[in-house]
Amino acid sequence: MAERSFKAEVQHLRKGEGDTFTGEGILAITKALLENGVGYVGGYQGAPISHLMDVLADAQDLLGELGVRFEANANEAAAAAMLAASVHYPIRGAVTFKGPVGVNVASDALANLSSSGVTGGALIILGEDYGEGSSIMQERSHAFAMKSQFWLLDPRPNLPSIVKAVGDGFALSEASNSPVMLMVRIRSCHVTGSFPTRNNQRPKETVREALSNPRSDFARVVLPPMSYVHEQDKVKNRWPAAEKFILDNRLNEMFGNGGKVGIVCQGGMYNGVIRALQRLGLADIHGATQVPIYCLNVTYPLIAKEFLCFAEGKEHILVVEEGQPEFIEQTLATYLYRAESRVRLHGKDILPMAGEYTGAVMLQGLEAFLRKAAPDMLPATVRAPNMDRPAVPDLTKTVPIRPPGFCTGCPERPIFAAMKLVQKDLGKHQISADIGCHLFGSLPPFEIGGATMGFGLGPAANGAFDGGGEKRPISIIGDGGFWHSGLSSSMTNMVYNKSDGVVMVVDNFYTAATGGQDVMSSRAENATKATQHPIAKAMQGVGVEWVRQVDRTYDVPKLRKVLHEALTTDAKGPKVIIASSECMLNKQRREKPLRQQAIKEGRRVEAPRFGVDEDVCTGDHACMRLSGCPSLSLKVLDDPLRDDPVAAIDHTCVGCGNCGEVADAAVLCPSFYRADVVHNPGPVERWWAGVRGRIITWLQARRAARRLEFGA
Repeated sequence: MAERSFKAEVQHLRKGEGDTFTGEGILAITKALLENGVGYVGGYQGAPISHLMDVLADAQDLLGELGVRFEANANEAAAAAMLAASVHYPIRGAVTFKGPVGVNVASDALANLSSSGVTGGALIILGEDYGEGSSIMQERSHAFAMKSQFWLLDPRPNLPSIVKAVGDGFALSEASNSPVMLMVRIRSCHVTGSFPTRNNQRPKETVREALSNPRSDFARVVLPPMSYVHEQDKVKNRWPAAEKFILDNRLNEMFGNGGKVGIVCQGGMYNGVIRALQRLGLADIHGATQVPIYCLNVTYPLIAKEFLCFAEGKEHILVVEEGQPEFIEQTLATYLYRAESRVRLHGKDILPMAGEYTGAVMLQGLEAFLRKAAPDMLPATVRAPNMDRPAVPDLTKTVPIRPPGFCTGCPERPIFAAMKLVQKDLGKHQISADIGCHLFGSLPPFEIGGATMGFGLGPAANGAFDGGGEKRPISIIGDGGFWHSGLSSSMTNMVYNKSDGVVMVVDNFYTAATGGQDVMSSRAENATKATQHPIAKAMQGVGVEWVRQVDRTYDVPKLRKVLHEALTTDAKGPKVIIASSECMLNKQRREKPLRQQAIKEGRRVEAPRFGVDEDVCTGDHACMRLSGCPSLSLKVLDDPLRDDPVAAIDHTCVGCGNCGEVADAAVLCPSFYRADVVHNPGPVERWWAGVRGRIITWLQARRAARRLEFGA
C-alpha cells in the first residue's frame, strides 16, 4: 500500500498527439518514457522519486499493453543490473532511484555497464535531493558521472524541458553507446505544469522478442584485455560522439546576448537564477534577461568550444554550481586557462561552497557578483524588494531545534521504550542503527543507536563489537532494509562469523520511510508481487537458530521480557527478535475512510481514545521520557496548589494505547485511561449514557458544594 495512489492520474498517460498533459514532474517523466519507446523500466523507491515508482506500479496495465516490462527491484543494485538488457539489444531501458545513496548501492553494476557500453539507450533517472529537503548525507551524483563516464543531464525544472530531456537522454545514449544519467531535483519532481503530448510508442524490440533471438559479444564483457579497450573507446569514440550530439542538438541553452558579464548555471538552478535577476530588475517575467545565461542542461561532459564561444567578449563570468566540490567551475577554469583567456571566473568565491542555493542565497550572490563585476547594471534606483529589510535575528539561542520524530501512534516507539527500560536494568549497551523510520530512535527521548552505515547494514555495523564481551551488542534493522540488503550483507555475515549479538528487526509491514510500498514480508495481498513471506523463515533459512516473534509491539512488557532474555541467554550464535506491528500511517490511510463511510451510513462504530486523569497525574512526566508521542503533551491546571503542568493527550491521538502500556511497564502512575467513543449508538446505549451523565452531574455538583473556597 503506497503512500499515494495514482490510479486516476495514470489515465492521462494514454493521451496522444494533439493533447495537452497537465500534472507534476513525476507523471511527466513517465509519459515521456512511454512516448520514447522504452522497453523496460525498474527501480527502487526513495525521495524524491518514490512517487515515480508508485506511478509505474499503478500504470502496469498500460505498460503491459505497450509490451513494457516493469520491475520494482529489491534494491538499486538489482535495478542497475537490469540495464544489461541494453548492452547487446537495441532496447531502450530506464531505471530510477535516489541520487547519491542509490548510486552508491548500484555502483558495481553501473561501473560495469559504463565500461561495456550500450547498444540501446540506457537512462538512469536520479532523484537528487541535495539541500534542506534531503534525508541523507550531503553529496552530489556528479562525481560518479565523472568517474565512470556517464553523461549527466540536469534539465531546467519545467515540464517541457524535463520531457525533452528524457528523449534527449535516450538519443544521446544511443549516439555515444554510453549510459546517461538524468538528474531531477526535488522541485523538478513535484513541479506542476503542462506540455503537448505525443502518441505512446511500443518499443522497437520488446524484451520478450529479444528472448527469441539471443545475442552475445565477448568484446562487451568487462575482462582483460577488453576492459583496456573499453577505456580507450570511451575517450576516443564515445566522448567525441557525445560532444557532437550535444552541440548538434543544442542541448545546452543560451539566453540573452552581449554585455561584459555572464552567468553559467546548472539547468536545475535556472529558475533560481532568473528569479533573482527578476528581483534585481534585470530580467522580466518571460525570462528575457539583460545578463546572458549559459544554461547547462548537460553538466557532464562540458563542451569547451561552446563555453569559450559564450565567454568571448566578456570580462567576468559567474558559475552557479550548487554543492561541492566545484567540479564545473574547475573544468571551466581549465578551459579558460588553456585558451589563454583573460576572462575572470567567479563561483565559490562569491556563492557558498556548501548548502542549498535557496532564493535568498541566489539573490545575495548575484547581487554581490554584479556589484563587483558590473556595478553600473545596478543603479541605486533599482533595488530588489526587501533588500533594505532589517537583519533577521539569530534565533538558534532561543528557539529549540525541531528534529524529525515518530508519527503519532507509531508502532516503533514502544520498541525503543522497551529497550530503554532493559538498559535501565542491565546498563547501557553498544547499539548500531540503520536507515529507516526507526533511526528516529537515536533522537530524544530515546537516544538509542549512535551511528548508521547504510540501508540494511545495521547488524553489519556492529561487526567489530561482535566478538564476545561483557555485554552483547544490539543492532537495529527494519523490514525494508532487511529485504533491501540486510539478509545478505548483515545476517549472513553474523551467521558466518558466529556472532553472539542481538538483532532487533523492526517490522512494520512496508518500506514505510519511502512511502509505504510493499515488501516480501508485507501482510497484504498484492496482485503483481509476492508478499507474505515471513522474515522469521528467512532468518532460519540462513542459519539463525534463536528467533523470537513479537506480533504486537505495543505490548511493552512482552518486548522488554524478550529483549532481556536475548541479552542474558546462554544460547550461542545470533539472537534475533522480530517486532511486528503495522505502520500507523498506512493503517490510518486504510481504516479511516472505511470508518468515516460507516459513520456516514449510520452504522455503529467504536473508536478508542486515551486520556490522562488530571487528579491522578503527578506531573513528573516520566511517561513522556519513555514515549515521546506527539499527542502526549502538557497542560497547565487552574489549581493554584499545583504549579507543575500535568500530562495531557490531545485530539491527534489514534488510540494505539502505547502511553498506557509504557506507564504500566515502567510502574508509573496509573493516570492513563481509555474511553471508547461510540458513533451511532443504539437506543439502549443512549439510555445508559443519559443515566451515567445525570449521575456524574450530581456527583460533580455535590463535590463542588463541599469545596472550600477563599473569598477576595
